[in-house]
Amino acid sequence: MNKSAPLLLSALLALSATAHAAGPNDAQIAAIVVAANAVDIDAGKQAETKTQNKDVRALAQRMVADHAGVNQQAVALVQKLHVTPEDNDTSKSLTKDGAATRTRLAALSGKAFDKAYVDNEVTYHETVLGALDKTLIPNASNAELKALLVKVRPAFVAHLEHAKHIQAELK
Repeated sequence: MNKSAPLLLSALLALSATAHAAGPNDAQIAAIVVAANAVDIDAGKQAETKTQNKDVRALAQRMVADHAGVNQQAVALVQKLHVTPEDNDTSKSLTKDGAATRTRLAALSGKAFDKAYVDNEVTYHETVLGALDKTLIPNASNAELKALLVKVRPAFVAHLEHAKHIQAELK
């Protein structure tokens, strides 16, 4: 398990605790989606500036572009629905843990940075997919929000596969 996994697991545990209570509402789901995408955008931007590896740079650029696109869609939808994203333990934990991961990655360089960044991307996307499947999609009550989550899920799967491919090459 990589060093960022405990941070990601704490966010997932917060999400699981919310799910066992009443499950997040649509406003909370919107905040989780925006926070999760922002975390990966920020990590991708960091990797774009730090890596010298063309494959890692391509992954980082894809993360920034794709997650920014998902956030644009999510923001447009919540505005259309007149829903204000509601910060919650999970969205706050994601943001906090993302900052801690970027701080840890900032201290690394070269191959150590590349490996840590890509390992984080694998763990992060596995965690997000689990949250989508077990909590976010099942608890979304608005049909359009649920449809958006279902629509973007394949991109997260593709990100995970891309990161795993690079991870295997970096070993």
